[in-house]
Amino acid sequence: MAFQILLNFFIAIIWMFLSSSMTAKTFVIGYLIGMILIFMMGRFFKEKLYFRRVWALVKLTLIFFRELTLSNISVLQVVLRPKMDIQPAIFAMETELEEDWEITLLSSLITLTPGTIVVNVSGDQRTLYIHAIDVDDVEDAIFSIKNSFEKAIMEVSRP
Repeated sequence: MAFQILLNFFIAIIWMFLSSSMTAKTFVIGYLIGMILIFMMGRFFKEKLYFRRVWALVKLTLIFFRELTLSNISVLQVVLRPKMDIQPAIFAMETELEEDWEITLLSSLITLTPGTIVVNVSGDQRTLYIHAIDVDDVEDAIFSIKNSFEKAIMEVSRP
């Protein structure tokens, strides 16, 4: 992946020299040309094209902002209700993530989302213990986290 990114930058710089223009616009055009060339030559690379990981990272960011917005609205509704009718819970969630940075990222995303916090990670790093301020169904909460954050992190990190 790093080789593809460097190659794309190299093509963009060569394009700037060929165009005799050292502007950001020329660099962007050269970068886009490099992306097209790398895409056309994709079968010659051993690993997947880096565009997919970049797109997966963009999707992860969008998922986080969506969950952040929805959680903020949910917590606001809980706070503004005249009667505190909440069901807090601490539950265990098994994770399929293996790398330390993946588990740290998942824990951070869960904690940054209002209304939830990762309380502990098991010694074998396979189970996250999560506190949620208002949970109707624990299985639904686990499915939601696995289907959004965990799945997106796996798309970014898996080749």
